[in-house]
Amino acid sequence: MMPAIQVTNKNIVVQYAHFEVEPFESDSLECDRVNTSRQVNSGQNDVCFVPEKSVFEHWISTTLAQIAETGSVCLRIVGRDEMLALNGRYRGKYTATNVLSFPANPAEVEVSPALDAILGDIAICADIVCAQAGEQNKPEVNHWAHMTVHGVLHLAGYDHQTDGETKNMEALEVEILKSFNFPDPYYE
Repeated sequence: MMPAIQVTNKNIVVQYAHFEVEPFESDSLECDRVNTSRQVNSGQNDVCFVPEKSVFEHWISTTLAQIAETGSVCLRIVGRDEMLALNGRYRGKYTATNVLSFPANPAEVEVSPALDAILGDIAICADIVCAQAGEQNKPEVNHWAHMTVHGVLHLAGYDHQTDGETKNMEALEVEILKSFNFPDPYYE
């Protein structure tokens, strides 16, 4: 397996993990939408559209600004097998999921005083996001934006374990997604 492509913009790192059947070469990927997505083979004989790094960077930085949060975020786009392994290892759940967030524990992370705090890492599963978008009859880009915002909010401490937390987090997601001109993902 080849290493992920890593692109850094200030404090946001976007990695496209290797989840294609054929060798992964960034120059060989065809763009589906101008400057918004890449067409990739997910290994499931399906075609999945993954937004370009600049789109993720915009979604992440805007979300952080809207919740008055600063820090470094690493986003990794993964395939089903890697997500299954991550979910099993870190959550004890042996199923793949759409997004996982791994908040950094500031006490365990050494950060140069010149850098912002490290908020953590987000993994988003391309296979599942694209499949869910199809099942929910919504454009894939809408679901990508939702999962990115959802992951960032988890890094910032938001959760959905109780009804109150769920209501608060979903309202914030809707507000942020509307700023990107996306409809409410819960009532699309």
